[in-house]
Amino acid sequence: SKMTVKAVKMPCTAPNVYPKVPDGGWGWTVAFAFFFVEALTYGIIKSFGVFFNDLMESFDETNSRISWIISICVFVQTFTAPLSTVLSNRFGHRLVVMAGGVLISTGMVTASFARNVVDMYITIGVISGLGYCLSFLPTVTILSQYFDKRRSLVTAVASTGECFAVFSFAPAITALKEQIGWRYSLLSVGVLQLSIVICGSLLRPIVIKEQEEVKAQPPEEPTETKYMLENEQTRTSIESIDSGVEITTSPSNVPGKTKAEPKSEEPKEHVQIHVEHNSTPPEPKTKLLDFSVMRDYSFICYAFFGLFATLGFFAPSLYIIPLSRSLGIGKDHSAYILSAMAIAEVFGRISAGWVLNKKPIRKIYIELICVVLLSVALVAFPFASEFWGLMTCSIFFGFMLGTVAGTHIPLLAEDDVVGIAKMSSAAGVYVFIQSLAGLAGPPLAGVLVDTTQNYSSAFYSCAAGMVLGAVFLSLVRPCKAGLCRRQQQCAEQSVAEVVPDLPEDFIEMDIGKAENSGKGCDSV
Repeated sequence: SKMTVKAVKMPCTAPNVYPKVPDGGWGWTVAFAFFFVEALTYGIIKSFGVFFNDLMESFDETNSRISWIISICVFVQTFTAPLSTVLSNRFGHRLVVMAGGVLISTGMVTASFARNVVDMYITIGVISGLGYCLSFLPTVTILSQYFDKRRSLVTAVASTGECFAVFSFAPAITALKEQIGWRYSLLSVGVLQLSIVICGSLLRPIVIKEQEEVKAQPPEEPTETKYMLENEQTRTSIESIDSGVEITTSPSNVPGKTKAEPKSEEPKEHVQIHVEHNSTPPEPKTKLLDFSVMRDYSFICYAFFGLFATLGFFAPSLYIIPLSRSLGIGKDHSAYILSAMAIAEVFGRISAGWVLNKKPIRKIYIELICVVLLSVALVAFPFASEFWGLMTCSIFFGFMLGTVAGTHIPLLAEDDVVGIAKMSSAAGVYVFIQSLAGLAGPPLAGVLVDTTQNYSSAFYSCAAGMVLGAVFLSLVRPCKAGLCRRQQQCAEQSVAEVVPDLPEDFIEMDIGKAENSGKGCDSV
């Protein structure tokens, strides 16, 4: 007995069903939503440096203690990545992103009423940090599912949202602080971030369902499939009973060299096996979080790359304005430096997406080159002594940061790392591992600044982390190649074990029977 379940499809809530990855369609709307999610999450985090001096003066705190605000925020955002993956697989990406938008806005609005730095740790660090995780990771994951050939380019272009946000928010917030103060400015940012809820509502789930040709079965046998044992090629007959398998309802399964025998021949006796299809087999349960990626050496190396590279992602954006102020550069010009870095990052992301979209190309090696150049950019900052030197370093750093920041998570979907099938779980585990660097990076830079009384030490620590990340990234491809070779060897061994050892006289006995059968036919 068969039971048919009809799903009621709503135009805006039902999943999009495609026979293959669409490389477009509703994916363009998802890319549009991802652009604004990037702007209102990472764009705000990178623009938070404009509040540093105001918070130090209002709370009478040091650089290191103020930097813990963003450090805790980044840590919570990355540490709770597996939770984001589990919730997305359980409740869907749309609801999770919308809930994240509410948390981000709540934490930022509450932070505007903070009376000390500990209140900032809880509101922006914990509440908004959890919201950032629930908003960003599901959005980039579902965007990767809508695209295949254009994945690198579309993701890179859509991720430029944070760059445009830094370019526009840094001067805008600086001007707004002069008019209404830092507290009301922070309140305005929190209200603006509530629009993430609208972006989340656009994330319709996608289902890839390949179309299969269904052949009608004979009316007299509607609930069963007949399998007949026959093999004309081996001719291993035993008392005129043939041995082999033939599916009568599927002519394509009959060997092409088999010829139909005349009806005048003696009918052959067949062994028939009837398989009932009265109930559908149970579907395998989908894992909410697949930790099997931790057994993949290539993924482990890639995760360590993300761990150390994260040290260089946030600290420069946080300390570029204090560094420029320490060199005697005014507030307005300091904001322009941060904006120039954001514009350069836009071009870096688009350029990386365009290059990685070319085929054939080994994307992991392009990423390695970009990481090495990003390390060089971090080392160059301490050698800048005036406005234009700092502007040049910021543009170079922004461009190289764009090539890495916009591609390091989507590269998880490549076969050199884990592949698109395990993209969701791998992204959760990968970002979770990054949480340690997100927690330690900004405070470590702050401690170095307080100890040396020189902002250059913060950039040196970032460069050291980026160099270590490049070392682990260079090991990803060799580890993957070695794993593939081991899997191939194991497969060959398993095939060899499955094939039974046949007796030496098996073929001779069978040939003898065939000859006797032929002589009998000739005598007739």
